[in-house]
Amino acid sequence: MANEEKVNRSVRDYWYVKYEEMNFPAIQKGWVLPVERWRELDPFILMAEDWFKKGTFPDHPHRGFQTITYVIDGRLEHIDNGGGRDILEPGDVQYMNAGWAARHAEDGVEDDVAHTLQLWLNLPQNQKQTETLYQNVYAEDAPTVSFDGGTVKVYSGNVAGVIGPMESIVPFTLSEINLTEDASYTLELPEDHNAFLYVLSGEVEIGEESTRLKKHGVATLSYQEDGDSDKLSTLHLKANRRRTRVLVYSGRPIKETVVPYGPFVMNTMEEIKQAFQDFRDGNFGPPAV
Repeated sequence: MANEEKVNRSVRDYWYVKYEEMNFPAIQKGWVLPVERWRELDPFILMAEDWFKKGTFPDHPHRGFQTITYVIDGRLEHIDNGGGRDILEPGDVQYMNAGWAARHAEDGVEDDVAHTLQLWLNLPQNQKQTETLYQNVYAEDAPTVSFDGGTVKVYSGNVAGVIGPMESIVPFTLSEINLTEDASYTLELPEDHNAFLYVLSGEVEIGEESTRLKKHGVATLSYQEDGDSDKLSTLHLKANRRRTRVLVYSGRPIKETVVPYGPFVMNTMEEIKQAFQDFRDGNFGPPAV
């Protein structure tokens, strides 16, 4: 297997995030992954980039999916109704398995403007009733691999020969790649993982076609839909500017019908209605305060 030729990934589609001003205490929002594209993005439902202050995301429920929240700038306070409370800083990531019934709050700290990326990662139908879990992955706890001209920090999955600390209940990788100008890196990902990347800063050339993307650029990547999870594919990246920083996300498609509605992601509208009823009936527990 080690001698088998790896599939080289290319860019399927790309776009730049468009932002809109929000009503205070929210400040600005952009859809990195618009929810209407969830079918082609499976297992990803959406990803939002938000700037906000305290009071924007108070106590609210979730069911049926997972969130991965990356803090770009400012401080983010997480509170859940299971007694969890913590403050995350730039480079920290929080993983939440909403499972059957999460209830939490996410807010800026004091006068900070929190700047975050939140990804919604779907759960297969047979795991939508799993236990609610929260895990904070601090930047210093994510292993970093150095190479000529840069580093790769691994938050989740087996990447660059190291395993990230995030304990996702579905196959998922998240890595942050930092490159100096003209530096190159070849990232390896399971060949059957759907994947996308987001440019946080600088400019990068992606894949064999050298598709160029600048800050706020998003690219979806080719993959082997019926591939082997044990085989790896490659993604070539080259920086055209110094301080180029790219986040790469990948996950195995679930291939199920999905109904995303409000704070819930289920498989049928009847299940969505039941989630709202369960919340009204108090089955999600007390508020997160």
